[in-house]
Amino acid sequence: MKAWSLGLKNSLFYSLSLLWIWIMGAQWISFMNYTWYEETEAIVKISMAVVIFAEVLLPVKRAYKLVLEAIAIIYIIHRELVAYWVYMPSGTMANRIEQFTANMSPYIWIAVGAWILLLLSAILVNTKRRILVFSGINVIAFCILDSFTVSNLWPQVAWTVFAAMCWLVSEHFRRFQARFPGGWRHLRKVPFKIFIHAAVLFSVMFITGVSMPTVPPTLQDPYTAWVGSSTGSETAVDDVSGEVGSSKGTSTSGYSRNDNNLGGGFNFDYTPVMSVKSDKRSYWRGETRLIYSGSGWSEQRGGSELDDVNIGSSLRSSGTPSETERLEQTVTMLSDNVYPVLFGAYQVSEIKQMDKPEAGKAYWESGQAALHWDTDAKKPQYPKTYTVVSELPVIPEDEIRGKSFKDLYASGKQDDVYLQIPKGYPERTRKLAEQVTSAADTPYEKVGLLQNYLTNNFKYTNQPDLSKKESKDFVDSFLFEIKEGYCDYFSTSMVMMARSLGIPARWVKGYAPGQQQTDMDDVMQRLGRQATDNGTYTVTNADAHSWAEVYFGPYGWIPVEATPGFNMPLLTHQEDSKPVTAPLPEEEDNPQKQNETAATKANADSTGLNGTAVAWITAVIVVFFAAYTLWLLRIRVRFLLVGIRKGQRLSADQKVIVMTERWVSRMKRKGIQRSSNETLRESVRRWEKEMPALSPSLAPLLMLFEKARYSPSTISEAEWRSVYAHSRELKAALKKAEDFAA
Repeated sequence: MKAWSLGLKNSLFYSLSLLWIWIMGAQWISFMNYTWYEETEAIVKISMAVVIFAEVLLPVKRAYKLVLEAIAIIYIIHRELVAYWVYMPSGTMANRIEQFTANMSPYIWIAVGAWILLLLSAILVNTKRRILVFSGINVIAFCILDSFTVSNLWPQVAWTVFAAMCWLVSEHFRRFQARFPGGWRHLRKVPFKIFIHAAVLFSVMFITGVSMPTVPPTLQDPYTAWVGSSTGSETAVDDVSGEVGSSKGTSTSGYSRNDNNLGGGFNFDYTPVMSVKSDKRSYWRGETRLIYSGSGWSEQRGGSELDDVNIGSSLRSSGTPSETERLEQTVTMLSDNVYPVLFGAYQVSEIKQMDKPEAGKAYWESGQAALHWDTDAKKPQYPKTYTVVSELPVIPEDEIRGKSFKDLYASGKQDDVYLQIPKGYPERTRKLAEQVTSAADTPYEKVGLLQNYLTNNFKYTNQPDLSKKESKDFVDSFLFEIKEGYCDYFSTSMVMMARSLGIPARWVKGYAPGQQQTDMDDVMQRLGRQATDNGTYTVTNADAHSWAEVYFGPYGWIPVEATPGFNMPLLTHQEDSKPVTAPLPEEEDNPQKQNETAATKANADSTGLNGTAVAWITAVIVVFFAAYTLWLLRIRVRFLLVGIRKGQRLSADQKVIVMTERWVSRMKRKGIQRSSNETLRESVRRWEKEMPALSPSLAPLLMLFEKARYSPSTISEAEWRSVYAHSRELKAALKKAEDFAA
């Protein structure tokens, strides 16, 4: 125990180095929020925290630490992939291992890359010069990305500078300890004084920085200048549920008034709509739609009654979860628009205050948990400010995950309107939902697989290419033809795919959280590492959004986000499914607060590589990682290149043909020749006679090729993806036959 305690003391500065590197790395994780999936972010955060924990606290040799850290990372990847429904393990242990191996890429390479960068940075960056070079590279990179992308990265720059300053201070004390051990022993007796002096110095610097007045830039950064020009086009990461027509890009984003015909393109409109003061980040819910027509959502309410609402009266709704958390919000309108509803988080349970209540009348639709607003049509008015109380659902994720269809829906209390599917609904869309969720048994797991399928396989864009549309059904054309779109496409598909599986669902529209405002108090709280999520959110027309709500019997209606790049804040009992080492960001462009008690040992050797060498080593690692990632994605790259030559995106049939050419070429490289006067079927039959071991792989490959080339029926997504699996089996069989012959 004494040896372990002594080791912790000796590794103090190395541990601090890991902490400062982790804070810098967290800023890159924050920047990647728009690109990475939620499971990727969780894997990297948890893995880095576990690595720091192991480096600091495990009293074993470095080689053993590396082995334990590798095992821990693999376990974390497995746990998070299951938690985020990337795959559902089933079958024997061998089958589970095979399933995990097939799904661990590219998560394993991202986690390992972050692991290597963390350890190399802590070991190599061990002098003041190297700290300055390392920190400077990070700051310069953030500044360039801030200037040439839509991201606001000055908070990330601030936190990087803060970590660099702390790192320089700890490096100063490390050198002081090495040169003046007697003086260091004296300083150790008064650590509080050292901390106070450092805290005062940093506080003065940061208060001075944040108190400086805002001055217009002498020269605008390139992105702002381009967007602000008359010829520039606006882009955004926010989603909409806009009033869009059939002509591409002619409409603008905003809260939709007519959802009968969804689709088309739009331009982003950043006009402010409202500000919401709330203790929690949330989606601001408007109203729901029940009846899907094939082209959009009907305004038919499904028989729900409208009840008068009085200020202070309690509002009840059907399908409310058994456990909720109370949230109060104050909405202040920033425009003169009149909306048909009052907005609030999840399900509103009370109107607490409203200015000018005589301007109209509020009505409560309990069946849909919608707060409607009715006003004089000749002189429409809308309250400028109102305060509502909502009940946020607390989801018992572990419990609900195991509930079967019978457990959730045996009572039959839910209206069949939530399972409504129009006549002529395409059969292939039903079958796709069944294929995607075939590995799951319970409704909750099936919904998770649907959500994962939509976010991972379809592209977000505000200008979908409607020239690919052939099907008359909105969902069917999105899933099989257009394969890109915005929130209306994803949310409607989520609802209808769930309904086709017998899971009640409804479509919801409102607003995404918007942009959180920050003030001096909030900045000071962050510097004090007291994470809060309260604040005021500015919501614009570009934040208009739609999502799905799924009914889980006694657990009520649970919102589900299926649009890529969006993260719906939900309260859950399953804490181990979330990153536990760092709080989630309040908004995408706010500084990340890292509270990990990180750790490990500072290398006192000041000799070795200089700062330039460290930069080159980092660049080589990044290039190697990029090259390896490109190799992993070589099939997709091949499809892309062939598609560029053809001038169009490859269909599933064309992909099968490209894959066939690939495995035939592999046979040729192995010395298995195909005669020029043979058809592929004749060649395959001959190969099967000569090498029976190849038959299990060759037969399905031949069948899929002939279907793609000659059959009038279309290859499904699942079928062309199976070509890759059979190709791998063929490769393994060829290698086995080659080894046997040798």
